[in-house]
Amino acid sequence: MGQKITVDSATLVNKGLEVLEARWLFDMDFDRIEVCVQPQSIIHSMVEFVDGAVVAQLGTPDMRLPIQYALYYPDRVYLPGDRLDFKTLSSITFEQPDTDTFRGLPLAIQAGRTGGSMPVVFNAANEYAVSRFLKKQISFLEIYQMIEMAMDEHTMITNPSLEEILETEQWVYHFIESRWHFE
Repeated sequence: MGQKITVDSATLVNKGLEVLEARWLFDMDFDRIEVCVQPQSIIHSMVEFVDGAVVAQLGTPDMRLPIQYALYYPDRVYLPGDRLDFKTLSSITFEQPDTDTFRGLPLAIQAGRTGGSMPVVFNAANEYAVSRFLKKQISFLEIYQMIEMAMDEHTMITNPSLEEILETEQWVYHFIESRWHFE
């Protein structure tokens, strides 16, 4: 994973974006989407069916396979690289997300429930904040502060056009620049 994705995983923003994707891709109510953390990063997706069966996509801690699967489905294409070795895999564990400390997930859900242009604000503020964090200009916890500040100040657009989405993204960047003091 690259630096940006690593930070998004650590802040739980990545889980939040996955919840937003699931909500829209599968037309699911937020209340029907459950999140758990699988620290080994081996299970890339799981779906529970109405009969209680669970189907999971497992692989090495690398997103190339899930992305390839999405791009080529229903065909299977050879992918060079490491394979998941069940003989050396000692355990697969699950944890409840710590949303009190790592607020990326609840902020994403809040943005999704608000709807309209708010998910754009959430994403743009996160992109900007993580960029500043990687440049060592802000602390880890300030990522959340930037996202919350932008979401609190944004005037939501109910059904934004593409132009309004792009304008909202620029508004976020300018807003944070004007309110945050970088060293």
